[in-house]
Amino acid sequence: MSDKVTMFDTKRFGYDFIEGAYIPEGKDEYYLRNEVLGRENSYRNLTSSEIETLKENLNFSTAWEHVLVSDPFEPSLVKNSEFYGLVRLGKMTKQVVCFHDFCVPVGISNSRLVSCDIGDFCAVLDCAYLSHYIIADHVILYRLGEMQATNHAKFGNGIVKEGEDPEVLVTIGIMNEAGGRSVRPFSGMLCSDAFLWGIYRDDLRLMQKFEAMTDRECDLRRGWYGFVGEHSVIKSCDTIKDVWVGPGSYIKGANKLKNLTLRSTLASPIQIGEGVELVNGIIGSGSRVFYGSKGIRFIMGDNCALKYGARLIHSILGDNSTVSCCEILNNLIYGGHEQHHNNSFLIASLVMGQSNMAAGANIGSNHNSRGNDGEMVAGRGFWPALSSTLKYDCKFASYLLITKGNYPYELDIPLPFSLLSADSKECRRVVLPAYWWMYNLYALERNSYKYRTRDKRKVIRQHIETDYLAPDTANEMLHARSLLCLWTAESWNRRSGDRRTFTRDELVIQGKALLETQGDDLSSLIVTASDLENSTEPVEILKPVDAYHSYTEMLLYYGTKSVAAWCSQKRCTVSLFQEESLSSLQPWENVGGQLVPRSKVEQLKDDIREDVLLQWDAVHQRYEQWFVDYPKDRADHGLAVLKSILGVEALEAKHWSTLVEAVVRIRLYIEDQVFKTKEKDFSNRFRGSTYRNLEERDAVLGCLDDNPFIQESKLTSERIIAEVRSVAF
Repeated sequence: MSDKVTMFDTKRFGYDFIEGAYIPEGKDEYYLRNEVLGRENSYRNLTSSEIETLKENLNFSTAWEHVLVSDPFEPSLVKNSEFYGLVRLGKMTKQVVCFHDFCVPVGISNSRLVSCDIGDFCAVLDCAYLSHYIIADHVILYRLGEMQATNHAKFGNGIVKEGEDPEVLVTIGIMNEAGGRSVRPFSGMLCSDAFLWGIYRDDLRLMQKFEAMTDRECDLRRGWYGFVGEHSVIKSCDTIKDVWVGPGSYIKGANKLKNLTLRSTLASPIQIGEGVELVNGIIGSGSRVFYGSKGIRFIMGDNCALKYGARLIHSILGDNSTVSCCEILNNLIYGGHEQHHNNSFLIASLVMGQSNMAAGANIGSNHNSRGNDGEMVAGRGFWPALSSTLKYDCKFASYLLITKGNYPYELDIPLPFSLLSADSKECRRVVLPAYWWMYNLYALERNSYKYRTRDKRKVIRQHIETDYLAPDTANEMLHARSLLCLWTAESWNRRSGDRRTFTRDELVIQGKALLETQGDDLSSLIVTASDLENSTEPVEILKPVDAYHSYTEMLLYYGTKSVAAWCSQKRCTVSLFQEESLSSLQPWENVGGQLVPRSKVEQLKDDIREDVLLQWDAVHQRYEQWFVDYPKDRADHGLAVLKSILGVEALEAKHWSTLVEAVVRIRLYIEDQVFKTKEKDFSNRFRGSTYRNLEERDAVLGCLDDNPFIQESKLTSERIIAEVRSVAF
């Protein structure tokens, strides 16, 4: 069922928006409709005996003729309550409605209802003020202070209702504290949508189209009722105002919920716990918000968790993310983000997912610049370590690990899979490219594995690439190899005193020759780069030879695996695929976690500008088509990478045979490194110092050979090796 039908098609409960059917605000009849539609003959007026029973039970109404009921109706189940405006009650019999061990009797007691529909077999108990809500079947409302929908309810959507001051428009200021990248939220908004809206700000026509598309997402007329979906439970809350609650929601002990959409489903219910305060937001299905967390102007994706006092402000948090204790302000964060510590904060950034923020990480205070308009862009796998502090503006390639330290200058690190550290003794920054591949393959492989296995979404709306070797990182590695060649040649010429002027291309060719020959003189060469940090001190590049060859291995592994996967799926030979392939090394974009050739992003923008796509649903359908095309696009890109690395116009049978054996060797190396890296935890005698014997250690940690990820790594090796060997040239 579409969002619009679920949120706004209230015919199921007998309401429809009748134009001109309201009168000025302040009159009780404002919300009443002139006509009653849907559920024909489902409601009837109370009988005189039922009215008498209701009065005897201390119930009150200014007009009993406006209280309608459905059969069967047991009036004795309604006690000590007040009814104003048009109130319609669903089926009501002597039974209980339960949520786990919490069971209450069906009926209404000690409550005040204003212009509401109550579904079948609901319990409305001790609700001091329930106004203008449609309650679906089998819902429990228990001990609520105020629950109402105003005449201008927007349910978290960034729209302006008829007659409202434009100043009330709710926007989310992603990626920049100064608001220059603000977007208008809507139910169903994805990180991909926010990326397009936040990045291409110089395209004024595109921005206008996004505004118009968002206005079309919602009815701008006033008068929509609030809604609570079937089998929902809301209890012990102070204030709930203008909140659309999806089916299966469980809300307990919240302080304040205002202007929200809860996209809950029975399959993926939303849970909100004690002390929570949420204002102006949209929460995806399967998400949880607990223990005093705060959210203001935000979107949470599907299967997210906000816990232990975390603050999510002016930010969009992607699917499958977990945030605890910390502060997140003015960010666009793709799926798979982890930030668990009380003294970390992340401000004014675009973080492209599968990231992890350690305790004490101070990412973006902007107190070290002239204004609050600094930004950071980090590729996938961004990991700032304990107590690391950055000065904005910064840009980082994918899978960058930042060690503990203070980084007092702006940084632009284009080397993926690197370790960035601060050498306090020499007062300089040091980068070890390809660190993950050379020294921590267990963590690198496990990252992809854990993000796949932790994805509990029932419906995939936002596609996310979790493989660390993908078109985005492949392009970064190609660029990084070129940079390593450039910096090596420059450093070599400085040491040798060669002051001749070379073009960039000449330096890259010279550096490539040096790195590939691996001469003894190169081992003592100190390679530096002057354009990675905004300071007079150059950044030292460690182990450039090892990094260059590691990048080469990773690219060969990625390209061959991608081509083999497509050929295996289509049951075709590599030569046939190569004949039909439009392989090119064109740039790719990470659009909300989904990797897409830049040419397709540009085509999408053109189609939006030219009104080929008029609705966000149509844009989302284009994302789905991208996802269908992705295996072929990735294989085309992988083929182009292989031809670039090998320096050939086309692959031949001898090339493919060599590549297959290289993949087998590399995959077995990965499996071996996964085991050896984890083995260190068992062979380190200090790790065993807290155990009385090996049996106690194994009882606590498990046996090395039984480690589930090591077992998964072996199965992955078997699958990949069998796949590449099954594909003929």
